[in-house]
Amino acid sequence: MAYSKLGRRSSARKALFRDLVTDLIINERIETTETKAKEVRSIAEKLITLARRGDLHARRQVAAFVRNEVANAESGQNAVQKLFDDIAPRYNERNGGYTRILKLGPRRGDGAPMVYLELV
Repeated sequence: MAYSKLGRRSSARKALFRDLVTDLIINERIETTETKAKEVRSIAEKLITLARRGDLHARRQVAAFVRNEVANAESGQNAVQKLFDDIAPRYNERNGGYTRILKLGPRRGDGAPMVYLELV
């Protein structure tokens, strides 16, 4: 199997990934389980690569996936704007590998391995 189902229906899984990727763009670091982080990492990398391209079609493709949440309250900048204006220019010289996973240890309730997923 090419991907992990995470014990969810496809619609719930897609919603989870959309939320996690949006949070990663806004906060640049999220704490989640290792399995979720590994799945979200590939999606985030693809979106950043689209943002590096920077044309209108790429912006619309990203906007179709990312939730329309405000990233920066004082500037009114949403997640898509932040990705294209702040994050993508950082990685112009870099060919992939925009994220890193840092292990934290087991979660207290169920022992699930927890990690930080952050932008490099």
